[in-house]
Amino acid sequence: MNPFMQQAPIPGVQKIIAVGSGKGGVGKSTLAVNLAMALQMRGLKVGVLDADIYGPSLPRLLGATNAKPEVDANKKIQPVLRYGMKTMSLGYLVEEGLAAVWRGPMLFKAMEQFFRDVNWGELDYLIVDLPPGTGDVGLTLAQKVPVFGAIVVCTPQNLALADAKKAMDMFERTNVRVLGVVENMSYLNGPGGEKVQLFPRGDLDAYLDVKKIRKLAQIPFFPEIGMSAEAGVPVLQSHSDDETARAFVDLAALITELN
Repeated sequence: MNPFMQQAPIPGVQKIIAVGSGKGGVGKSTLAVNLAMALQMRGLKVGVLDADIYGPSLPRLLGATNAKPEVDANKKIQPVLRYGMKTMSLGYLVEEGLAAVWRGPMLFKAMEQFFRDVNWGELDYLIVDLPPGTGDVGLTLAQKVPVFGAIVVCTPQNLALADAKKAMDMFERTNVRVLGVVENMSYLNGPGGEKVQLFPRGDLDAYLDVKKIRKLAQIPFFPEIGMSAEAGVPVLQSHSDDETARAFVDLAALITELN
């Protein structure tokens, strides 16, 4: 029996979208948060699950490092509300700076609790921010719940593409549809309006053409996005008129059109 064909839906959740990368440092968590916010700004009910057990970043990205989820009378964990979105992260439960020294069975248990013991309520989208790599968390997600599709985040250079290929291969092997790839930090807008390449442009476009995978968006490098993240304010709130913010808005519009 195929273990990736026996998923049970999360009650009330319409579509689950995984955001993966295969490697760290490509802006995956920032993209997950701002995509979720862009969907929420379209009037949709959105939740964000930070599934990076070993390095949760959602509380800091949303300015909620001191938030602690409550448990109701039915022993259901109440998501932390931030900017109108329901959010959950191990970072809310474990003190920042402490390592989660967990083996596979503990990861499986944590993911099961995030899926079944959190009161997600009615959601149009649950965005799941996966950890780097192709290990236990991504496999557990694909095995436990029906995933609508996956977005793979990659920067332009071949070093990032090599790991993004592995992420796409993992999704393919686990029967998760790759909705497309987002090229993050694609370019920097120079002072004269020219597009400056921060990374050597590799073979991403050629690879996507061969594999018939869609490039969903090119997100420009925006220095202020780092400062916004440190302040716990998504760039859609802090710099809503910038090209980077508009790219997230356009990405959300595109995602809602996918069936």
